[in-house]
Amino acid sequence: MGSFLRIAAMVRRYWYLLRSSWPRLAELCYWPAVQILLWGFITQFLYTNSSYVAQAFGILLAGVMLWDVLWRGQLGLSMSFLEEMWSRNLGHLFVSPLRPTEFLIALTVISLIRTLIGLTPATAIAIVVFDMSIFDLGLPLIAFFFNLIVMGWAIGIALNGLVLRLGLGAESLVWVVIFGLAPFSAVYYPVSALPDWIEPIAWALPSANVFEGMRAILLDGVFRADLMWRAVAINAVLMVAGWAIFMACFDAARRRAMLLQIGE
Repeated sequence: MGSFLRIAAMVRRYWYLLRSSWPRLAELCYWPAVQILLWGFITQFLYTNSSYVAQAFGILLAGVMLWDVLWRGQLGLSMSFLEEMWSRNLGHLFVSPLRPTEFLIALTVISLIRTLIGLTPATAIAIVVFDMSIFDLGLPLIAFFFNLIVMGWAIGIALNGLVLRLGLGAESLVWVVIFGLAPFSAVYYPVSALPDWIEPIAWALPSANVFEGMRAILLDGVFRADLMWRAVAINAVLMVAGWAIFMACFDAARRRAMLLQIGE
C-alpha cells in the first residue's frame, strides 16, 4: 500500500505539472497536427505535379539541408540559454557587469559556430553518398544561409525571453515552435501548393522566400533577388521584435527577482 501511495503521489505531481502548464498540454497535440499538415501538403503537390517528381530528389535534399540551418540556428542559440537556466547560473551571470545585449550577441556567435559544425558532416554525406552538393547553388547560398540563420536567431531570442518570463515549464516552446512554421515555409513544395488563404502567411515568412529562391535556381537557373531582399526586410523586423520581447521579459524577470529563482 505504501508503494502504491508513493507511485500515486508522483503521478499526481506530474499531472499537476501538466495541468498547470499550457505549453506542455499544447505539445501533446502539436506534433501530430504539424506532421499531418506538412506531409499532407507534400503529398498533394506531388500527386498533382508528376513532372516535378523527376527533379524532386535534389530539391528535397537541398530543402532538408537549408531547413537544418534555420533549425540549428534557433536551437543552438536556445540550447546555450537553457543550459544557463538548467544550471541556475543566470543570476550569477547578471550580478557581473555583463549586459543583456552582450549576452545575446554571445549566444548568436556560439549558435553560428554550432550550426557550422553540425552542417559539415551532413554536407559531406550529401556529396559522397548522394552526389548532391549544396554548393551547386553558388553565391546565392550565402544569402540563403544568413537569411535562414538570422530568422532562427530572431525566433530563438524571443522564445528565450518567454522561457525566462514563464519559467522552465515553457521550455518545450524552444523545441516545437520552429517546426510549426515548417508547413508554411514551403520547404519541400512551392507556396502555390498551399491553400489560397495560407499563401499570405507563407510570404510573410523569410523562410518561404528563401526556399522559393532555392527552387528558382535549381529548376530555372534564375536567382530571384526580389525574394532575397524581401526575406532580408522581414528578418530585420523579426530581429527587432525578438530583441524587444527578450528585453521586456528580462526586465520583468529582474524586477520580480526571477533570475535567482528559476523554476517551473
